[in-house]
Amino acid sequence: MSDNLPSVTVIIPSRPDLADVQAVTAARGLDYPADKLEIILARGKQPSVQRNTALRSAKGDLIYFLDDDSLAPPENLRRAVEHFRDPKVQIIGGPNLCPVDAPFLEKVFALVLSSWIAFGPSRARYTKVGAVRMTSEKELILCNMLARRETVLRHGGFNEALYPNEENALMDNIEREGGKLLYDPELFVWRRPRRNMKSFIKMLLNYGRGRAEQFRTTPTFGSALNFVPPLFCVYLATLPVLLFYCPAWVLLPLAFYFFALLVQTLVLATCGCLVRSACALPLMFVTHVFYGLGFWRGLFTSLRKPGERADFLVKLEVIAK
Repeated sequence: MSDNLPSVTVIIPSRPDLADVQAVTAARGLDYPADKLEIILARGKQPSVQRNTALRSAKGDLIYFLDDDSLAPPENLRRAVEHFRDPKVQIIGGPNLCPVDAPFLEKVFALVLSSWIAFGPSRARYTKVGAVRMTSEKELILCNMLARRETVLRHGGFNEALYPNEENALMDNIEREGGKLLYDPELFVWRRPRRNMKSFIKMLLNYGRGRAEQFRTTPTFGSALNFVPPLFCVYLATLPVLLFYCPAWVLLPLAFYFFALLVQTLVLATCGCLVRSACALPLMFVTHVFYGLGFWRGLFTSLRKPGERADFLVKLEVIAK
């Protein structure tokens, strides 16, 4: 019965000029009563501001955040609502998966994103890992995330000085006050990775920058692992000098690193195409280098204070189911 279901608002940020928003079409197909479902398309140029603007207008008890290219299966809402019957659960999320009909290069990108050596625990954002469980912000991603509206509003929404990683800072704050985060590998959306190498590298730079900026605003021990790629970049940059003044043993870390990449490639090959796995090997190295460079940049960027984003105009459109 719909009377027993909480109301849900789906919030989708999009560019002002995007005519065909695929996530809207998928959201209208969600298996949920029309009188309990609200869909808000927030058009603008800064997703954090767009989501906050839509959030203040939302009527739903629960908010389903999707990116404009996230294709949610019809059963997602009913599955998620069951998890929210635990009052301590504040946020629920799952992976965004590469469609089976995606081009070859995008499937290689997806393989890199899902590898442990490239993305560590965050690989759960891009592939199904384990079973339903309590988790941390490392495994959840904003393109496929549900939250209690009251909780998000109580924390002031998303930090508009951060993009990306605005959701990670919010989840850190929610965990500090005892709220639970839940990961469900079957609560997934279909979403294509970056289309080309330039876009993939830009994504890595932004991810690194966003994590560094998040660490500056909300430092936690959970970000310690993210310092490995920037330190790896320092090692690579200083390697010629080290070789000039030190014995060849300074190459041992690099040899161990490439051995680890090879092992990861063989593991990936057992789960899929050998050719794609071989192509993923150099991209895992690229991931560490450009994420690390982005992280170093993020340590020194100028951060705006929350509330200083008045220059970003947002237009809200309420879509009928």
